[in-house]
Amino acid sequence: MQYKRILLKLSGEALMGNRQYGIDPDRLQEYAQDIKQLIDKGVEIAIVIGGGNIFRGVAGASRGMDRVQGDHMGMLATVINGLALQSALEDEGVPTRLQSAIKINEVAEPFIRRRALRHLEKGRVVIFGGGTGNPYFTTDSAAVLRAIEIKADVILKGTRVDGIYTSDPEKDSTATKFDFISFEDVLKKGLKVMDTTAFTLSQENHLPIVVFDMNTRGNLMKVVSGENIGTRVN
Repeated sequence: MQYKRILLKLSGEALMGNRQYGIDPDRLQEYAQDIKQLIDKGVEIAIVIGGGNIFRGVAGASRGMDRVQGDHMGMLATVINGLALQSALEDEGVPTRLQSAIKINEVAEPFIRRRALRHLEKGRVVIFGGGTGNPYFTTDSAAVLRAIEIKADVILKGTRVDGIYTSDPEKDSTATKFDFISFEDVLKKGLKVMDTTAFTLSQENHLPIVVFDMNTRGNLMKVVSGENIGTRVN
């Protein structure tokens, strides 16, 4: 395995499958099975999930809702997704801990870095919910922050597309894919990988990012094994 400890970033929308909103149990089961394959190989896995399938704070703010209130609702949505993924993983026999940046002690542990590291060392999957615990920060920022804190080897950003393109491949048929690209070139070309705060934090801490299609079965294993899947930013 090329990577020993990974931070897997999933969007909330990824959990919808073909639905318009909410959580698709079949998609959840597929993800859990793919993650279990890595655990069986001894890879240490932490996960951050967005909440866009349930509520998006920015969208609420654009309709006149208070942004701080909206972001807190989004944080709770990520905890709901975390609980769902935890349940799916445990159904596959994978020991899992959900840690939240906001205190919800009845359903999740508080985020404590040393405890998270201990869970990883013992072969448990750790899901980080509640974003950073602060409004105005995205789950991309939470993913990079947690990856740095747990000393992950890489951030794996699972999306619907198979990497980073010159433009949106869903809208532009002439878009071409990058296999490798530097942080500097992403910024120069104005490509959208993560929000600027998260991306800059990753760049400053020399933390590589791999963007890949999580919805193709087996891709997660291929990325962690070092195969040239998706786009690597370093």
